[in-house]
Amino acid sequence: MKSPSAKRNSLAGMIDSKRLEAIVREAGRIAADQWPGAGHTVKTWEKEPGHPVCSADLEVDAFLKRELGALLPSAGWLSEETADDPKRLGNDLIWLVDPIDGTRDFLRGRSGWSVSVALISSGRPLIGMLSAPSRKEEWLAVAGKGAWRNGDRLVASNRTHFSGARVPIDALPSEDSDLTLVDKPNSIALRIAMVGADEADLVATLRWGFEWDIGAATLIAREAGAVVSDAFGNPLNYNKRDPRAFGLLVSSPEIHPKAVERLADRAERLAK
Repeated sequence: MKSPSAKRNSLAGMIDSKRLEAIVREAGRIAADQWPGAGHTVKTWEKEPGHPVCSADLEVDAFLKRELGALLPSAGWLSEETADDPKRLGNDLIWLVDPIDGTRDFLRGRSGWSVSVALISSGRPLIGMLSAPSRKEEWLAVAGKGAWRNGDRLVASNRTHFSGARVPIDALPSEDSDLTLVDKPNSIALRIAMVGADEADLVATLRWGFEWDIGAATLIAREAGAVVSDAFGNPLNYNKRDPRAFGLLVSSPEIHPKAVERLADRAERLAK
């Protein structure tokens, strides 16, 4: 019987990686062709108050569903812009997609958005890709193989002291004033990837979030050497019946326990 790691390597080897990269790259181009930051126009509306969506979201989603389905017909599908089909729960493999992560930056003409695609195997990310054409960035990770941006191998933050840690956030709460604010893209996937690229030391959220926001990026960060967990320090699982988790912590290995400790009371209070 194959070990889990051998099984995952075998599955990754079954994927035409060049074709996958080309698909995600084309998805990024489709989005970029409607990006207001390049002078294009895009139709937009709200799915519900405070949750914008646009025609580029749906066009990218439809393209990826068709092309990824053809690439790996046996895989299920879970995406922000597609009605959830419970049949995915019977699949060992699923595609996990956010067609445009960071829609607010996309609509404002800012560069902090990305197309996020992950292949999940047995509840864990196997392959993760981000296409951020407005930043001229392509991110890729394969479980057990490493992570890259534009072909350059990534090495995550190795910060050892919690105080002074770089955090991509709009403003720091008073209780975290010992941390250092750095530029924050609206895309949570790009913020997570920043830790993998040693451009941030810590990303933390204290809210319920969806798998499709983080599946690809958490693999990128982890393969670069970062530690990834939910807000309580527990491992993340994917392809759950309820595709949410409470909170996220991505950081250098040395400061992760301190981050869990710092946020524990807040996490307990807000998760109720």
